[in-house]
Amino acid sequence: MLITPAFAQTAGEPSSGASMLVQLAPLVLIFVVFYFLLIRPQQKRMKDHKAKIDAVKKGDQVVTGGGLVGKVVRVDDIYCDVELAPGMKVKAVKATLTDVVDPAAAKPAND
Repeated sequence: MLITPAFAQTAGEPSSGASMLVQLAPLVLIFVVFYFLLIRPQQKRMKDHKAKIDAVKKGDQVVTGGGLVGKVVRVDDIYCDVELAPGMKVKAVKATLTDVVDPAAAKPAND
C-alpha cells in the first residue's frame, strides 16, 4: 500500500478540540450580538404592540394600517368598528390597527 507524504503527515496529528472552539467562537459571538441587538428588542416590540391592540376598547382613538384615524365604537375578538367621521363607520380587523392614540396628547394639525 502506497501512502503519500501529505497524507502521512496529517494522519499522525490528532485534531484538537481547542482549535475547533477557536473557529466556532466568532460565529457564536456574532449570534449572541444579533440576538441581543436585533432579535430580542423586535420580539419585545411585537409583544407590546399585541398587548396594546388586544386592550383596545370603546372610545379609544386608533390608527389603522392604511393611516386612517378614528374612534372605536364597538369591539369584538377579531373586528372593531371605527368611526372615521360623524355617521361614517368602518369595520376593521383588529390585527391591522397600528397604534392606539392618546386623544389628550394628540393636537390638531392646523393649530
